[in-house]
Amino acid sequence: MKLLRQFGIIIGIFLIGEILNKLCHIPVPGNILGMLILFVLLSLNIIKVEKIKEISDFLLNHLAFFFIPPGVALISSLDTLSNIWISFLFIVIITTIIVMSVTGLTVQKVMKRGRK
Repeated sequence: MKLLRQFGIIIGIFLIGEILNKLCHIPVPGNILGMLILFVLLSLNIIKVEKIKEISDFLLNHLAFFFIPPGVALISSLDTLSNIWISFLFIVIITTIIVMSVTGLTVQKVMKRGRK
């Protein structure tokens, strides 16, 4: 029952983000709005981390399963990608390097702040 309540909190915040997106026509996806709302609620201690910790750990531990549907969609779109595969590969490599670099720099800055 505890996991169901925690999952309900997460889904409820996600739905609030989706509703805000539809009503206000904000150019940000609803799931991103939901994550921002969750971040704000956690930052202001309106929702305690303990209230969603177990379901969050479960979802993070099984994160790879969430990449299956996009992977299948990519495979089913191979005809389209076959015409632009060099450009697609270039973009994937460049964005991967950018994400890894930004993540590494961010972790280094956070670790330096933690030492102070």
